[in-house]
Amino acid sequence: MTRLVLDGLQFAYPGGKSVLHGISAVADSPAVIGIVGPNGAGKSTLLDLIAGQRIPRAGQCTLGGQAIHQMPRDALCRQIAHVPQLVPADVPLTVEEVILTGRLPYGRGLFEQEEDHAAMEQAILRTRLTAFRGRPFGALSGGEKQRVLLAAAVCQGAPIVLLDEPSAHLDPENEAAMWELFRELQQSGHLVIVVTHHLGLAAQHCDRIWLLEQGRLAADAVPCDALEPARLERVFRVPFHWHQSAEGRVFLTYGR
Repeated sequence: MTRLVLDGLQFAYPGGKSVLHGISAVADSPAVIGIVGPNGAGKSTLLDLIAGQRIPRAGQCTLGGQAIHQMPRDALCRQIAHVPQLVPADVPLTVEEVILTGRLPYGRGLFEQEEDHAAMEQAILRTRLTAFRGRPFGALSGGEKQRVLLAAAVCQGAPIVLLDEPSAHLDPENEAAMWELFRELQQSGHLVIVVTHHLGLAAQHCDRIWLLEQGRLAADAVPCDALEPARLERVFRVPFHWHQSAEGRVFLTYGR
């Protein structure tokens, strides 16, 4: 896959204080990377910079040596699919039509091509949306809309998939299926970067963790190292504990 490099990224909103301070990291192989940290740590801002939605104040975010915010939009969208945290409310399209928007970067005229519909069908199957395909997007629940947007990202076929709190409205069944899909994408050569507050699930499913603390990268490591209890207690101001079940399964809890 194309090498993604974050090199000294800094960002500040107009008229506001700095949000990110010198973030540096590299991703050059398929993986599931979790971005975690307290509210206001800069997680969504970092994801927006990687998606080319914002321009860094200093430093660079590059893909294959190119500054992401300077790449032509269609070219960037063929490399990066971005599912934001906010779900649009008034979209006058069916589920199928929303999923097909993932093919816009490959536009070759007024109508979709056979490969676009094939990609849509595969995305519908992988996100378990067959029963919803003809429904109006606006009539869906928040969790169902989130799954449709994930399907559009899968349909896009980009090697890098960015997701901001994708499980915010999902029930346990669909949340588990979503993480299984992330692993499938990684195994097929994708880089999946997901912002999440579910530290236990991140510990269970991610290959690497980027832990943010007040706009700085406090850890970039495998989960058992990045989510070390003493570090988490400092960052989140609450005690954390690793546990192991009788079956050998390791999990993370917090609180006294």
